[in-house]
Amino acid sequence: MRAMNKFKKYKKGTITIEIQSLMPEKFINLLWKNDVNVQNVKKTSITTMIMDLPLKDYGVLEECAKKTQTKIKILKRKGLSFFWLMMKRRMALFLGIVIFGGLLYYLSTFIWRIDIITDQVLTPYEIRQQLAGYGIKPGINKSNVNVYEIQDKMLKNNENIMWIKVRIEGSELKVNVVQRQSPPDIITDDTPCNLLAKRDGEIVSIYTTAGTALVRKGQIVKKGQMLVKGEQGKEGSVYQVHAKGEVKARTYYELEKEVEISGVKEKKTGKSIKNIYIEIKGKKIYLKNSLNKFSKYDKIVNNKQFFKTEIYNELKEEKFELDSKKVIDDTSKELYDKITAGLDKSIKIIDKKLDPEIRDNKCFVRLIVIAEENIALPEKIQ
Repeated sequence: MRAMNKFKKYKKGTITIEIQSLMPEKFINLLWKNDVNVQNVKKTSITTMIMDLPLKDYGVLEECAKKTQTKIKILKRKGLSFFWLMMKRRMALFLGIVIFGGLLYYLSTFIWRIDIITDQVLTPYEIRQQLAGYGIKPGINKSNVNVYEIQDKMLKNNENIMWIKVRIEGSELKVNVVQRQSPPDIITDDTPCNLLAKRDGEIVSIYTTAGTALVRKGQIVKKGQMLVKGEQGKEGSVYQVHAKGEVKARTYYELEKEVEISGVKEKKTGKSIKNIYIEIKGKKIYLKNSLNKFSKYDKIVNNKQFFKTEIYNELKEEKFELDSKKVIDDTSKELYDKITAGLDKSIKIIDKKLDPEIRDNKCFVRLIVIAEENIALPEKIQ
């Protein structure tokens, strides 16, 4: 009787069983006689049947099986009752997960790292010391950190800081500082200056309205060389002026690239494993740590968030051979686009020269872009 009452409290569970008996019909009739709700009865052989019945009647099922010498095999279990049975058996594990989750949540309410990005105005050490003076240190609770108040204090106490941004991201406090820039020296029209070459080139034409030209058409000049001197007048009555003019020169822009056209390269297979961990005081605590069985792999680490990850992507070696003509065409276009992207709109492109060479399974592509531009750059006379 105790065994029969043992399962009465589990009202939200259903089991699917397989019975083997010489008289299966007698077994089912006995279940019905004891008010057991038997459903979905299927006969698979003369002595075997499959059926569903409530878990609360499992005690009655065992008693009837003994009386009819029937063998019982449980095929499926479903319902909340089985979940609570499992939780009762694994209560320690469940409590451990709850406590661990609570601990992680509690730790995530603190700042464990201060990341400082700064220019030359202040060193990260100086900013860290100032933050410590405000009580901001690793281990402080996020609720005690007012980022706008920190910004106001830093701006007030440092005249050479132009802009500062303080934000909380995950368990990090990020501080970004930009220094106050001094305005550049402006050369006015009446300031005596020379015109210097801003890059190497071959002089094409010279036009000056003030100053004395020191170079002629067809001459090769080097970067920094004086083109127009900021002086005028005759010998004995020379005076300084603000040199003005345009010195056009043929200039050269060169880039080269090495491309491997045949050999063996590593390629991702699509297989990967991911580890998850947290870092407390420099120690890694893994929440998921899979065994890395890859012989070759690349590793990607993301340690910006509270939950940090390591991703291992499997690599395999694969032979390849590229069409050399296509490589040369594609590489030359890439180099040309890279050169022209950095040129001013006033620069006129005249020609380009391509110099490809193939040796040792590699293609060396060298591209020279020939342009025409004004290379005169004013410099104040000291």
